[in-house]
Amino acid sequence: MLDTDTRELWRGAVPVAVEPQVFDLLAFLVQTRDRVVTKDDLIAQVWGGRIVSDSTLTSRINAARKAIGDSGDAQRLIRTITRKGIRFVGTVSSPAERRDPPAAAANLRPDTSLPQMDRPAIAVLPFVNMSGEAEQEHFADGISEDIIGALSRLRWFFVVARNSSFAYKGKTVHLREMAGELGVGYVVEGSVRKSGKRVRITAQLNDVATGRQIWAEHYDRNLADMFEVQDDITEAILGAIVPQLYAAEDVRARRKPPESLDAWELVARALAHFWKITRADNGTAQRLLEKAITIDPNYGQALGVLAVSHAFGVHMGWEDRSFGVPSAERAALAAVRADNEDAWAHLAVACLDVCLGRFDDSLAGFEQALRLNPNFALAQGFYALVITSYGRWQEASAVARRALRLSPRDPFSAIYSSVAAYAEYVGKNYDEAMRLGRESVRLHAEFVGGHRVLTAAAGMASDTELAKTALRDLLRAQPNFSLAWAERHLLIRDGAEREHYLEGFRRAGLE
Repeated sequence: MLDTDTRELWRGAVPVAVEPQVFDLLAFLVQTRDRVVTKDDLIAQVWGGRIVSDSTLTSRINAARKAIGDSGDAQRLIRTITRKGIRFVGTVSSPAERRDPPAAAANLRPDTSLPQMDRPAIAVLPFVNMSGEAEQEHFADGISEDIIGALSRLRWFFVVARNSSFAYKGKTVHLREMAGELGVGYVVEGSVRKSGKRVRITAQLNDVATGRQIWAEHYDRNLADMFEVQDDITEAILGAIVPQLYAAEDVRARRKPPESLDAWELVARALAHFWKITRADNGTAQRLLEKAITIDPNYGQALGVLAVSHAFGVHMGWEDRSFGVPSAERAALAAVRADNEDAWAHLAVACLDVCLGRFDDSLAGFEQALRLNPNFALAQGFYALVITSYGRWQEASAVARRALRLSPRDPFSAIYSSVAAYAEYVGKNYDEAMRLGRESVRLHAEFVGGHRVLTAAAGMASDTELAKTALRDLLRAQPNFSLAWAERHLLIRDGAEREHYLEGFRRAGLE
C-alpha cells in the first residue's frame, strides 16, 4: 500500500522505510502507469529539473524496486523499456475505504520473510507528557516530530514516518513487539515534565535486538521561549544519539565474519576507524570503504567518506599530496554523481576544493552540505576552518563551538576545539587559543591539529615553557613537521595570516 498523503509504504502489515526521493519516484511511476516514463520525465518531476547522472537514476530505480519486492532481473512491477524509459506494470487498486495500517499491524504478526533493509532503521516514539498540562502535549509531540525530521535528513538511516510511530501514542506495547511491527532495530523514546517555568526532557536510545539501552540523558531548560527550547533540545538529542547509532552498528558488524559484511556494515566499520584520527586507522577506513564501493559502485556515502578521508590525510601529513589529492578527487566527484542529495558528497567536494586552494568553491560546498543537513557537525567544523581564512575569525569561533554543542560526544570534538583555537589565534587572543588547544589535546592526545595551534599560540604568547613542551609533543605526533613543511602544506588563503601562523612556530623554536 502506497499512501501519498502520509508518505508511507506498507507491505502487508509491515511498513517499509524508504528515502523521500525514492518515495517520490515510486509515487510518480504509479500515478503515470498508463505510459512509459522517460528519463526527462523523471528529472522534471522527481528532481525538479536538476540534471542528475545516469548512475543516480539507476540507483534510485533499483531502490524503488527493492522497496516493493521487485528487482532488475524480475521486473514484475517496474519494467525497463529499452531505449525508451520505464513503466509501472503492476496491478493498482484504490479502495474507497482505506484501512488504517498501524491499527491493523497491532493485530498481525510481522512478515518475517521480507528482505532486511540495507540501512539501520529507527523509530522515534511520541515523547510522553508527564506534566498533566494539555499545552505540554504539543511541546512533547513537537520534540518527537523534530527529531524524526532531523534524522530523516541524514540519509544514513531509515526513519519510520511520524504517522506510523505516533500510532503508539498513549498505548502500552512491549518495545520488541512494537519494533517488530514497525520493522526497526532502534527506538528513541522520552518524556517531558514541567515544573514552574522549568522543563525537564529525558530521552533514551534502545537497541531492540539486545534490549540494551545504548544512551540516555536528561535536559533541564527554562521555558521562556518554548519554540527555542524545542529546537535546542532537538539539536542536543540528535547530536548525542547519532554517534551512538554509528557505534552500535560498528559493534553489530564486528560480530559478523568479515567476508559476510554488506556495504553498509563496511561503512559503519570504516567510520569507527576514521573517527579515531590516526594514520593507521585512516588507512584501515579507506580499505573498508573501497571494499564497500566494490560491492556497490554507486554508494554515495561510502564514496563521500573515502574522499574526505583522503583529503584529511593530506591535511594531517599522513598522505603525500601526489596520491591523496587525486584519490580524493576521484571519490568526491563519483560521490556527487551517485547521490547529489547526500551531505557527505558535498562535504567531500568542499574538502577537495580546500586541498586545491579553491577556497571560494569550498565555501559553497560546505554551505550546500549544511543546507542538506544543518546538524552535520563535521561540516560545521571544516566550514569554520575555511571562513577563518577570510578574516571571519569571530564567526568561525562561534561555528566551531556550535559544532561542539551539536555533537558533544562526537569523536571529532578534538577537531572542533582546535578549529575554535585557531580562530582565536587569528584574532590574536592567544590565551583563549592556548586554552582551546589544550582542550583539543586533552580530548585526543595524538591529534596533530591541536598540537599545532597550541604550539603556535604559546610561541606568540611568549610562554616559553609551554611552547617547548607543546613543540616536543607536536613533533612526536607528526615527526615530519617543520617550517618548510608548514609553508608548503598548510592551506591558508591569506598570505599575511600564513606568515602570522608560521611566526608562532618560529617563536616556539621550530626550525
